[in-house]
Amino acid sequence: MTWEAVIGLEVHAHLSTDTKIFCACATSFGAPPNTQVCPVCLGYPGALPVLNRRAVELAIRAALATGCTIHERSVFARKNYFYPDLPKGYQISQFDRPLATGGSIGNVRILRIHMEEDAGKSIHHGEVSHVDLNRAGTPLVEIVSEPDIRSAEEADAYLTRLRQILMYTEVCDGNMEEGSLRCDANVSVRHTGAGLGTRAEIKNLNSFRYLRSAIDFEIARQIAILESGGTITQETRLYDPASGETRTMRSKEEAHDYRYFPDPDLLPLVVDRAWIDEIARSVPELPHVRAERYQRDFGLSAKDAEALVTSRELADYFEATVESSGNARGAANWVRNEMLRVLNEQKLDLAVYRVTPGTLGRLIRLVDSGAIGGKSAKEVFDDMSATGDEPEAIVERKGLSQISDPAVIRQAAQDVIERNPTQVEQYRAGKQQLFGFLVGQLMKETRGKANADLANQILRELLDQG
Repeated sequence: MTWEAVIGLEVHAHLSTDTKIFCACATSFGAPPNTQVCPVCLGYPGALPVLNRRAVELAIRAALATGCTIHERSVFARKNYFYPDLPKGYQISQFDRPLATGGSIGNVRILRIHMEEDAGKSIHHGEVSHVDLNRAGTPLVEIVSEPDIRSAEEADAYLTRLRQILMYTEVCDGNMEEGSLRCDANVSVRHTGAGLGTRAEIKNLNSFRYLRSAIDFEIARQIAILESGGTITQETRLYDPASGETRTMRSKEEAHDYRYFPDPDLLPLVVDRAWIDEIARSVPELPHVRAERYQRDFGLSAKDAEALVTSRELADYFEATVESSGNARGAANWVRNEMLRVLNEQKLDLAVYRVTPGTLGRLIRLVDSGAIGGKSAKEVFDDMSATGDEPEAIVERKGLSQISDPAVIRQAAQDVIERNPTQVEQYRAGKQQLFGFLVGQLMKETRGKANADLANQILRELLDQG
């Protein structure tokens, strides 16, 4: 019998708020340790939490964007456990009454979306550990999938799309290196068609590469144990990037281990339908919807469309270029191939890129009108990327204007025919491959400026007349 992996992901996304979920402390990344704290997020006796309305709004937006059912009444609970970076000795989260349930991304169903506060951060230096509580109290949504994923590649695709959605809707900045987006993977294996196996949870995966590697290792580890007659222990594991392996962190807790109970300092969260509808109207067009529109309205391939919706900024740039140029396919080719090449080579952010959609659109129009050729256009584009100059000014400065006057090209073609009688005679005798040689001589004659289509047409007419 063959083995099958069963995978579910729990994604923790920092909500893009200026302040923490239950106090007014800042959430900015990179501040000196323990400087963004107060009695509330430090858990001082008598300090009372006050819920951040903006955090609720962003959590609702995430639920709407993933097709979840939003419950008008949800409850915050205390999740009790003890760890150095959890100052209160409990985490305020949602348990049996979450904000939203249902929904899906592609073929992966979403079980629930609930709000909670983040813990602090433990920093280990050999045998010494430090605790930074700046992150404690940062607002999160936890998005829990059903175990519908069957491979590391499917997990990668699901997380990629979820990250896109959260960034498009401005719910989360998606920065995995800074910990704004983290993922836990629940992995088990079974014989195809059998019941669910015992799962292991791999904690705190903060890159797509780590996610794929950890899942692949864990699948292989569990299969090897079962095929040797062993049993899988339900536990929490950590991924070690240096070795590419997962290792035991602790035994896996169940819900009763956390002794959940409603937080007595917080009233139930009640959101009315009118507010939900108002938030729904602010949700932008989502990446998969945008990609489908590009295929339908612009005639792009699925591959090109997906590449252009990688980020909201890139998609906005592309659409503005389409509007400027009037040529959707041309805009797609220039943005996807040339512009992204420059951004990758120079490690530039689109926000600081010198070429605007308007100037790129004008370059495309120069090509479409026959004013410059394709080879010259790439030279102009590279100059635009380096200097930010207008395409027309670069064409004039470099003398790159294309020759599109039929009379001029015809005279140049006649000169080529007269200077290459042997090749012309061989071509007319049936040696068709010499046409390429003669075209090359014509382009050399015009210093590469002749309109290529017109040059081919006129030269062939003159040769056929012989």
